[in-house]
Amino acid sequence: MITDVSAQKHEGFIVVLDAGHGGKDPGKVGYKGAKEKDVALNIVLKTGKILSTIPGVKVMYTRTTDVFVDLWKRGDIANDADADLFVSVHCNAHTSQAIGAETWVLSLKGNDRNFRVAKAENEVILQEENHQERYQGFDPSNPTSVIGLSLEQEENLDQSLLLASLIQTEFEKSLNRVNRGVKQAGFVVLYQTYMPSVLIETGFLTNRIEGQYLYSAAGQQQMASSIAKSVQKYLQRQQLNVAANDFYDGDVISSPNTSNVASASENIGTYYKVQLASSKNRISTSSYNFKGLKDVERVQVDGFYKYYLGRYNNKQEANTGLSLAKSKGYKTAFVVGFNDEVKATPHSITEQLATPKVVNNAVSKVYYKVQIASSTNKISTSPSNFKGLDEVEAVKVGNYYKYYLGKTSSYDQAKKYLASAKSKKYSSAFVVAFLNDERITLKEALKRQTN
Repeated sequence: MITDVSAQKHEGFIVVLDAGHGGKDPGKVGYKGAKEKDVALNIVLKTGKILSTIPGVKVMYTRTTDVFVDLWKRGDIANDADADLFVSVHCNAHTSQAIGAETWVLSLKGNDRNFRVAKAENEVILQEENHQERYQGFDPSNPTSVIGLSLEQEENLDQSLLLASLIQTEFEKSLNRVNRGVKQAGFVVLYQTYMPSVLIETGFLTNRIEGQYLYSAAGQQQMASSIAKSVQKYLQRQQLNVAANDFYDGDVISSPNTSNVASASENIGTYYKVQLASSKNRISTSSYNFKGLKDVERVQVDGFYKYYLGRYNNKQEANTGLSLAKSKGYKTAFVVGFNDEVKATPHSITEQLATPKVVNNAVSKVYYKVQIASSTNKISTSPSNFKGLDEVEAVKVGNYYKYYLGKTSSYDQAKKYLASAKSKKYSSAFVVAFLNDERITLKEALKRQTN
């Protein structure tokens, strides 16, 4: 059953399939007048039909008919559904008899050819109404315009590359297609999404042999089968990553002594979570990936991702959550106590809470910012790189650049900055507090300002 683009958000492993171009935008034109928009749509619909037969997988589409869909709208469909994957399907063209498939992920970096490929796909925004306002000065013909695109996708890069690699391998081994590799460039349609995303150039419509293949019903079915099989392999990898005591590639972190954690939590935790798993792999917190458990949170700590269940006000509630986790097979799950933003662990909680930093005249020097992004890349903080937001600054912290919106001594004003960031789809933005340019917890900042 085909899911309409207006379908509501639902549970399970959600895959959004995007057929490139459509309506007034034909895309590339090749063999016997074959149009990219038609070939892409046929492949996408066939892919979705296969994926929908996999238990737990939900399929959504950005279009199911020959209609024009703005690039920003395609991303919004995936984001609003809280999708686990976004797969955009396209076809290539060239003046030569170039041949082969390639799969792209988002990146700032790349050579001139990569930019030209992205430019060809990005120029569709010029056909959208109010594109100047919608894309805040983005110019598809200017290489510097893609500088700000990868901030939100950067944390998904590893998973995007994994899926892209699986797709290319499947094309080559199962279909004997020419493998042009996994590549990176600044595609706007990928930038708009907040989950692992790829753009597949299934082949060259302008190549006589390949164009005929892609235009045929048999060729489209084979391409769809390979894409669906690759997505299924990706999903299997994700499920292995969070299986209790059985992490993919052996990334298992030994649990601290549970009794020690419980003791520390009882004494000083102000709220509690149940740690389900720890891994080097970043995966979606969809309930499908966690044996049906909802309210799972992912937190990056020292190069690993910790996966927590719930947030409980007292130890008794936390123990109920722990029992639920163990009933699902998470035998090494344990309760962790937290004190505001500081993690309460057996090794660090006493030290963290016993040595608060004292600063003279502290009250007048407490201020707040909103962190909207973190990246290894330093980029210009011009509004065009941040969806029109001004008052953005870049601060280097370790090997990363933190991008902050605003600076204010008023927590109420900081919440307004946060609302502004959220309205621009910076969904993971959050308020941070500082004392004399040193990071402190929100709880400490608010306490100092009320004393």
